[in-house]
Amino acid sequence: MEESEDVPKDFIKLKSEKLSVDEVSELVVSPSCGAVSLFIGTTRNNFEGRKVIHLEYEAYSSMAETEIKKICRDVRQKWPSVKHIAMYHRVGVVPITEASVIIAVSSPHRTESLEAVTYCINTLKASVPIWKKEIYEDEYSWKENKECFWANSEK
Repeated sequence: MEESEDVPKDFIKLKSEKLSVDEVSELVVSPSCGAVSLFIGTTRNNFEGRKVIHLEYEAYSSMAETEIKKICRDVRQKWPSVKHIAMYHRVGVVPITEASVIIAVSSPHRTESLEAVTYCINTLKASVPIWKKEIYEDEYSWKENKECFWANSEK
C-alpha cells in the first residue's frame, strides 16, 4: 500500500451477525503505525450472582452511527496521530463468550491508541443509544449503563 493511499479512516458498523476480532483489527492496520489497540466486550455468564443465559441489544441505528462518528471526530482532535478507528457493535442476541463490541485503533505509538480505545468504549457507553437486556434463567432485565448521561439526568 502506498503511503499516500493510507489516509485515516473510520469503520463503523452495527450488525446482528457474530463479530470477528480478526476482521475488525485488520481494518486498522497501517504501514505507518506500530500500535493497534483493541477492546473486546464479551457476554459473561453471570451478573451479581445470577446466571445469565445471553444478552440482547437494541439500537436506534441511525442515531447510534451518528454518535459513534462524533466519538471518532473527538478521538482525532484529542489524539491527532491516530490513523484508523473501527467501532463495531452487535445487535440482537449475543451468546455467552461472544463479542458484543469490538473497538480497534491504530497509531504510530501505543500510548495514543490505548488512550483512544479507552475513550471510545467509555464514551460509547455514555452517549450511544444502544440498550442491553440481560436474559436470566427465569426472567430478564434491561440494563442501563452507569455512564449513560440520559439515565443519570433523571435521578
